[in-house]
Amino acid sequence: MTALFALATSLLWGLADFGGGLLARRTPALTVVVVSQSIAAVVLGAIVLVTGAWSEAGPRLWFAVAAGLVGPVGMLAFYKALALGPMGVVSPLASLSIAVPVAVGLVLGERPGLVQFAGIAVAVVGVVLAGGPHFRGAPVQRQAVLLTLVAAFGFGAVMALIAEASSTLTGLFLALFVQRVTNVVTGGTALYVAVRRGSVPPPRIAWESVPALAFVGLADVAANGTYSLAAQHGPVTVAAVLASLCPVVTALAARGFLSERLRGIQAAGAGLALVGTVLLATG
Repeated sequence: MTALFALATSLLWGLADFGGGLLARRTPALTVVVVSQSIAAVVLGAIVLVTGAWSEAGPRLWFAVAAGLVGPVGMLAFYKALALGPMGVVSPLASLSIAVPVAVGLVLGERPGLVQFAGIAVAVVGVVLAGGPHFRGAPVQRQAVLLTLVAAFGFGAVMALIAEASSTLTGLFLALFVQRVTNVVTGGTALYVAVRRGSVPPPRIAWESVPALAFVGLADVAANGTYSLAAQHGPVTVAAVLASLCPVVTALAARGFLSERLRGIQAAGAGLALVGTVLLATG
């Protein structure tokens, strides 16, 4: 069951990332974040009411609030990076988010083993190879790599914070709901300021885009749920490794739907980033 739930997580996260990046190519990334997370917040609110998850409220929900403050920054950076592309490089680099929980472990007194050190080294080499070809005469692509690294840090911070926000399944529903509400408030405020300054056009969402936005928001929520189930039914290490394959799903979707082609060195760098991620998780 652990493998099944974890693979479902990688599929959902990968497709959500692909959908969000695709939407951000024709709609401002900040609008995509706010609208998709608003839909997710409404659905999660209904789940919280049905399950009675309000009874799980406590001081630990402040971790969910913190995750909600960090999350929009990571999502905005990631969607902008995906819009710049290529997705086949951007998505694997974002999987380096797992380095953040490792760093938190170091602060708390844990010491990584040889495998984790190897993972860090391999991941760094992957970043250099995947980003290197973009640094010559292509400042936009350099921006995509930097945005992806910001997104990776944000995603990793959210993972670490949400892990502290709940200890039960119903508690997880409530924590995710609080996180989404904070996402919407934070992102909505940023969107309002951006519109007032004229840097972003007023939000205009075509009705035909609503299903895609709903899918992005709900797939992200569902992925959090399936990952929680995977971790509860078996080793967290196995769940983390299999769930970290989500960039492969995004890359395959980009290749299948957008016919993206990567240079050899880019593909090698993206592959090494994934290998480093796996080593970090298994170490």
